[in-house]
Amino acid sequence: MASGSKAVIYAALVGNGLISITKFIAAGVTGSSAMFSEAIHSVVDTGNQVLLLWGLKKAAKPADEKHPLGYGKEIYFWSFVVSILIFALGSGISLYEGIHHVKATLAAGHGDGGDEEAKSYAWNYGVLGFAMVFEGAAWWFALRAFKAVKGKQGYLQAVKHGKDPSIFVVLFEDSAAMLGLFIAFVGVALAQWTGNSIYDGAASILIGVVLGAVAIWLAVETKGLLIGESASEEVLAMIDEILEKHEAVDVVTEVITLHMGPEDLLVAISAEFKDGLRVGKIEEAVSEINEQIKSAVPTVSRVFVEVEEGQLHRRQMAESVDH
Repeated sequence: MASGSKAVIYAALVGNGLISITKFIAAGVTGSSAMFSEAIHSVVDTGNQVLLLWGLKKAAKPADEKHPLGYGKEIYFWSFVVSILIFALGSGISLYEGIHHVKATLAAGHGDGGDEEAKSYAWNYGVLGFAMVFEGAAWWFALRAFKAVKGKQGYLQAVKHGKDPSIFVVLFEDSAAMLGLFIAFVGVALAQWTGNSIYDGAASILIGVVLGAVAIWLAVETKGLLIGESASEEVLAMIDEILEKHEAVDVVTEVITLHMGPEDLLVAISAEFKDGLRVGKIEEAVSEINEQIKSAVPTVSRVFVEVEEGQLHRRQMAESVDH
């Protein structure tokens, strides 16, 4: 899964890096506010991909004395940082640039922009077309990766229940990028057609709104993973089935699961075992449950089984009396 995530991120990184350069050139030549916003958007996305790759690298570190449960949540933290950057930089700068452009146009006392006809709109259209091809390819790559992990779930449900944010974060970014390109194209076209550059500024504002909405949605989804989410209902059902079928288990008091990372699931079980079992047999049963759960759910890295304290005490007392 990690290699698939990296492939998606690398594809988006290369695409956004190349596109941002061409957008800045077009914005400098034409003075388009919408194009400048799109350039900033691509720069932010490029930086975000670097942060996601850094998060994946940090998350792969093995557990140590300071972090005995590992560093899996690093990817959740950096995904949350990405959502903040999209909001603060991508959305904030786009809104500022758009509002500034609209105010400047209105202050001029006319909407035709004067020298707008002298600008080469071919630059804007060419760069937007180029960007749509590369962004579209990156978006398609991310969508295929997302489809591979979502299974039969719907898209929104898969995002809500997904445990690997690196894939859906990139998909969200690329989707917002495609929508932003369309908005920029419409804004530039309306500015040229009407001779009123206020449409260009309005497009920049709308791009900022789109990025803000995407950032808030990403922040909500990644926050849940960051503070801790349980396993999916399917995984919980598999664990319950294993416990119910085990002949040594009498009553399962509680099952707690917690994702420490996309491929790192912790399982804690509290249970009572059947009467008549000695401590040695209980230990064997605990070992069997551990192996069965890890075999059924490969993402499980640790299984903790707590034998009800009173019951274990009674077993130990009985064995001491026997001896």
